[in-house]
Amino acid sequence: MASTLAMSRQDGVLRVALDRAQVHNAFDDALIAELTAALAEADRDAAVRAVVLTGNGASFSAGADLNWMRGMARASEDENRADSERLALLMRTLNFLSKPTVARVNGAAYGGGVGLVACCDIAIAADHARFGLTEVKLGLVPAVISPYVIAAIGLRQARRLFLTGELFDAGTAARIGLVHEIVAPDRLDSAIDAALALLAKGAPLAQHEAKRLALRVAGTDRDHAERLDRANAALIARLRVGAEGQAGLGAFLDKQPPPWIRET
Repeated sequence: MASTLAMSRQDGVLRVALDRAQVHNAFDDALIAELTAALAEADRDAAVRAVVLTGNGASFSAGADLNWMRGMARASEDENRADSERLALLMRTLNFLSKPTVARVNGAAYGGGVGLVACCDIAIAADHARFGLTEVKLGLVPAVISPYVIAAIGLRQARRLFLTGELFDAGTAARIGLVHEIVAPDRLDSAIDAALALLAKGAPLAQHEAKRLALRVAGTDRDHAERLDRANAALIARLRVGAEGQAGLGAFLDKQPPPWIRET
C-alpha cells in the first residue's frame, strides 16, 4: 500500500506532508492511521524538536474522502463510532503532542482539515487558503473536531460557522483566531522558517511544560479530551446512520440537493 504521507527530517524538525494531492489530501482510514502513528513516533523521539504539518499539492486537506464517506454511509452505527474514535485519536494526539507543532496551511482546509489546523500550536496560512466547516450541509456536525476548533476560535464564532457551514477566507481565519499569520504563497516557507527559528531558541522541556500549562489553565487535559471524544464519536455515528444524515450523504454523493433545500 502506498504511503499517504511524505516526511523528512532536518535539524530536529520533522516535516509531515499529507500526500494525497489527487484527492486534495482528503482523509481516509489509511491516512488517519499513518498520521496518528507518525505523530506518536515523533512524540517519543527526543531528537524531534518540532513538527511541521502541511499538504502536498494545491490543498492542505479537503476533509473526508468521498470513497471513505460512501463506506461510512453504508456502515453500522458501531462501525461509524469506531471510525470516528480513530479520527478523534488523531486529533487528540496532535493537540497534546509534547513538541511544538506548526501548521503550514498551503491551501484549502475543510472539515477535518480545519481540525488539524486548530490542533497545532502555530498556524500560518497562504493568503489564498479557504476554510469551511460544512458538515451541516450533509446533515452532520463537526463532532470530533469541535473541542479543538472551539478552543481556537471561541464559542461565538463556532456557533455561527457550525450552523451556517459557510466557507471563509484566510483573512477571516486570522481574525477569528484559527490561524496566527497569513502570507503570500511565495513567503509561506520563509514564514514557517521564522517561526521555527523562534521555537529553536526555547528549551525543549520548558516548551513541553509551557504547552501543558496553557492547556491546563484553559481547563483541557487528555483524560477530559478522551471522554469528550468518545461522546462526540457516538454523536456523529448516530447522525451518520440517521435518516437526515443518510439523506444528506446520499444527496452529496449523488450530486443532488439534499431534501431540506426547497427550490423557490
